[in-house]
Amino acid sequence: MGIDLSIIWFTIIVFATLMYIVMDGFDLGIGILFPFNKDATERDMMVNTVAPVWDGNETWLVLGGAALYGAFPLAYAVIVDALSIPLTLMLIGLIFRGVAFEFRFKATPEHRPFWDKAFIGGSIVAAFSQGVSVGTVLNGFEVTGRAYSGSTLSWLAPFPLFCGVGLVVAYALLGCTWLIMKTEGGLHRKMSDLAIPLTLALLAIIAIVSIWTPLSHHDIAQRWFTAPNIFWFLPVPLLVLACSWGIVRAAYNHASYGPFLLTLALVFLGFSGLGISIWPNIIPPSISIWQAASPPQSQGFMLVGGLLIIPVILAYTCWSYYVFRGKIKPDEGYH
Repeated sequence: MGIDLSIIWFTIIVFATLMYIVMDGFDLGIGILFPFNKDATERDMMVNTVAPVWDGNETWLVLGGAALYGAFPLAYAVIVDALSIPLTLMLIGLIFRGVAFEFRFKATPEHRPFWDKAFIGGSIVAAFSQGVSVGTVLNGFEVTGRAYSGSTLSWLAPFPLFCGVGLVVAYALLGCTWLIMKTEGGLHRKMSDLAIPLTLALLAIIAIVSIWTPLSHHDIAQRWFTAPNIFWFLPVPLLVLACSWGIVRAAYNHASYGPFLLTLALVFLGFSGLGISIWPNIIPPSISIWQAASPPQSQGFMLVGGLLIIPVILAYTCWSYYVFRGKIKPDEGYH
């Protein structure tokens, strides 16, 4: 029995996507949290926590997109065609976020508020667009032959828009718990207090999505709620509740590392739920990873490069986070 290259590449794309959600999620979350903190010094501290690493975090987005293009060209064509508007908005948001990130440190006091607003707006638009894209994928795509045949506004529906709001809240919680881990004093206390309502809001959103999805899609309901799957998947919602309770408890006790680590676990569980809902389809509701795959020769050629570059990305990512470990103080910045 030969190696299934489609599963290998699907695993690589899932891993790259999860790494992007986690790493770019908390620095987008910092931009989303800016309106909750008007103190200029504390805003600088918030940005300084991610200043050395934020641009490297987006490497995973590039890797995931390139891998999807090469390994599953049909999926890439359908997704880009169906989601051209939200993906374009996401890129615009990321550009505004990146430019504002650099310019706000160099701006005069009169211009600093403009770049703060650009940082906030870019972060919210990018996060919302990503959530809308995820919700549209769950809803499924109309495909005729090997081309997308649905509307360019199919993403403009209640469920994708609600998912957009949900991802904004999830990124805000990631950013909040990241700041709990990286700061101390007044900012640490503010973020600890804010983490509790954000956790409860995210838990409510997860509950609504978990009910809405199977009610709207019979195939997803069958996958989750028929034996023996229901017994295998029952730990997922129980672990979500346990992680949420742990975040609230750790934030209430002003712990440093617990809230962020538990939020990572909560994000992983949410991502796992998404994977369970659509597997083995890469273009829901009916096109599997094998139907959308490129020829094995192409996947094998790409895999050689992937196995060389992915360890390098992991190594410099781990090294950069190791070098800039520890907490940020007002008089000690990275910029």
